[in-house]
Amino acid sequence: MPNPNRRFSKSRRDKRRTHYKAVAAQTTSCPNCGAARLNHTACPECGYYNGRKVV
Repeated sequence: MPNPNRRFSKSRRDKRRTHYKAVAAQTTSCPNCGAARLNHTACPECGYYNGRKVV
């Protein structure tokens, strides 16, 4: 299996990695109780998801 002949410089490596960044999780308020919750998950406070009790 071939290996690279030279190392990539730190500049080239970092230019490639500029698009990888940490993003804060999106939160919304629960329509049932108003608590903050992650999108597409059941509410940790009241246990409702999509208008139904699931937890």
